Amino acid sequence: MNVFSRINQAIFPGSKEYPKVGAGKLMLLGLQHAFAMSCATILVPLLTGMDVGVALFAAGLGTIIFHLCTGGRMPTFLGSSFAFIAALQEVIGKDPATQADNIPKALGGIIVAGLFYVVLALLIRLFGSRFIDRLFPPVVRGVGIAIIGLNLAGSAINNIQGNGIELYSPAYYWSWGIALLVCLLAIILSSYGKGMVKMSSIVIALATGYIVTLVLTKTGIAPVELMNFEGLAEQGKGLARGWFAIPNFVLPEFDLGAIAMIAPIAIVTCVEHVGDVYASGSVVGRNFTKNPGLHRTMLGDGLATVAAGLVGGPANTTYSENTAVLAATGNYNPASLRVAALIAIVISFFGKAIGVVETVPTCVLGGACIVLYGMISSVGLRTLVENHVDFTQNRNLCIAAVMLVLAIGGAVIGAPIFSVSGIGLGILAGILLNLILPEPKTPDAGMIAHGVDDDGVDENPDEERLSHEK
Repeated sequence: MNVFSRINQAIFPGSKEYPKVGAGKLMLLGLQHAFAMSCATILVPLLTGMDVGVALFAAGLGTIIFHLCTGGRMPTFLGSSFAFIAALQEVIGKDPATQADNIPKALGGIIVAGLFYVVLALLIRLFGSRFIDRLFPPVVRGVGIAIIGLNLAGSAINNIQGNGIELYSPAYYWSWGIALLVCLLAIILSSYGKGMVKMSSIVIALATGYIVTLVLTKTGIAPVELMNFEGLAEQGKGLARGWFAIPNFVLPEFDLGAIAMIAPIAIVTCVEHVGDVYASGSVVGRNFTKNPGLHRTMLGDGLATVAAGLVGGPANTTYSENTAVLAATGNYNPASLRVAALIAIVISFFGKAIGVVETVPTCVLGGACIVLYGMISSVGLRTLVENHVDFTQNRNLCIAAVMLVLAIGGAVIGAPIFSVSGIGLGILAGILLNLILPEPKTPDAGMIAHGVDDDGVDENPDEERLSHEK
């Protein structure tokens, strides 16, 4: 046994539970995992105004922390969470002149969100995980995930036809054309692609859109404002970076308003975390809720998010993209994920590479986001369907209705120094209504399912079915 293996097993005792993998194969697997997570991880800072290099660094660091908490027993990579995008955009804002002042406030909210994970991990350790189902039933989880995607829809469209582009101008039509190209390519590759092509569909679509936009603007075919390198160079960003550049680390500030807007999102992402743990376990063939235990995985995710907030990165979360790589390769050694984490950390210091990423046109991002944001909402709907949530029950209808309107309608509850709004308000309302409204003792036909026949007699399909059963 070489020195590296001994150190690895001493730090991550779970490594002994998996077949040994050679150094060359381990590096290849690590590169695959790094590539799989790269798109989503870099997309979050691009959409929120945060630093791409810091996001990659935080993802790598968070993954190492997670593996330390779980003894290296679970093959998981942690990257930037999409669930927090809408709240981060609201806190950080769109104006480059004020973003630098607002990012520290957002980081404070991210840290508190991570601490919520830590508290929940402690509760799971003490009382088990059943209370999670009580607080977050499928109707709250499904609608909560759906409203995250719906809140982001406006951002995707603004990336395409906003940012100073005049309505119905040549730039407007070119922007939509490129966005649709990226969107359709991502759909085709994700639907009909195989292996790494399928898993990298968004990355390929983004790269294609980038090259097409670059060629069209440099040749004068498309308006130059679609891809402006000069602005980034003047700000000392983008391609003006050196080959080696330390990521722009930022220290957090704690603002009650920002915390109230960002931290409640953790309520949904914690539930997503549980789903990812079960999904990874089904792929690998192990019960990770027992070993290392759900409390350890939750603790690792929480501490990773706290670490991200301390250095200036977005909140972390477990990545299903990497679970797909595990399924495709059939190699489940967690060491490959730790190699991917180290690769992400190393890349974060390559200034030119980060600079190229920062020049991605907004219309290209918008095209990819049509698919990505829509998928988030679709996952919420899938959660409702898979868990057989009965919307003929007035109880479920009311919970979903209140959550949707409060989250999407822009409601704000609180005071100037502390308020809750948007997604966080919608999710909190769903939790409270679920606890307050009693479970129906008998099948309850809801407002939509209840009708009147031509003779003016009430007709209830559920009641008719029950009478036949009797």
